[in-house]
Amino acid sequence: MPLVRIDVLEGHTPRQKVEIEAGPCRLRRWRMTDLDALLRHADNPAVARNLRDLFPSPYTRADAREWLGDPLHDVVPLSTFAIEADGEAVGGIGLVPGRDVERFSAEIGYWLGEAVWGRGLATAALRAATEYGFARLGLRRIFALPFATNAGSSRVLAKAGYRLEARLADSAFKEGRFVDQELWAALAPTWRGILPG
Repeated sequence: MPLVRIDVLEGHTPRQKVEIEAGPCRLRRWRMTDLDALLRHADNPAVARNLRDLFPSPYTRADAREWLGDPLHDVVPLSTFAIEADGEAVGGIGLVPGRDVERFSAEIGYWLGEAVWGRGLATAALRAATEYGFARLGLRRIFALPFATNAGSSRVLAKAGYRLEARLADSAFKEGRFVDQELWAALAPTWRGILPG
């Protein structure tokens, strides 16, 4: 039996309400009321260290307002989500669809506030977002590119059913130095991320 339930409810507004139940957490649309929680969890160098430079550090109130007001959150179908646990947004996850010949692929990225690390939320959120990408967006391949030094993210990807395909030497420049990235991927025909165990 699937661990993921996806509810897509269309209302009278142009916004699509998508809520994805994922066991210990839920994926949902970002809201302006997430501002304080977003600041609390995102403004942390330990979080930013493992993300692209587009993720601000320090993470200011202006950054949070800009993110929460981004029209990206109104795109249908929705592909960026808040990860909610204990009644508040504690992180984010999103799919960036490919274009042209890569239109059936998407890169997935995610982050969690340090206060909730080690609770299985990232694995649950990744499984749920991957299932959503395959089932609702019609994707064939979803991949992630964590820094090779981010062992926690590699464990999350492995637990979620992704396969390590490659290590990309000096493929990123972060905090003043070149770093390796790992290429992890899940393919729709062999996806087993929603199975228990």
